[in-house]
Amino acid sequence: MNLQIHGNHIEVTPALRDYVAGKLARIERHFDQVIDASVQLTVEKVRQRAEITLRLRGNNIHVESVEEDMYAAIDTLVDKLDRQVLRHKDRIKNHQSGTLKRQPETQQSQ
Repeated sequence: MNLQIHGNHIEVTPALRDYVAGKLARIERHFDQVIDASVQLTVEKVRQRAEITLRLRGNNIHVESVEEDMYAAIDTLVDKLDRQVLRHKDRIKNHQSGTLKRQPETQQSQ
């Protein structure tokens, strides 16, 4: 997985870079078909924002989180991203196995 980390009004220190990479390792354990990840860390007065765009085969997932602490924002971001990736993985599995449940069609009276 290619990982790009950008900072807006913040210097991306090696400690911050290692923290993000370590947290994203959890995503790779659940789903190994990640092509590219772009992380944007932003500081706005008292708010710390972390955003990620994850490129997967055939899909992009974008998640953002806003907290008062950058590390808390990254933790929340990875939790949200983990749920989205697992949901995407289930969709692929259901589509490939053909077990996607269809809604019963309603008949309209004429």
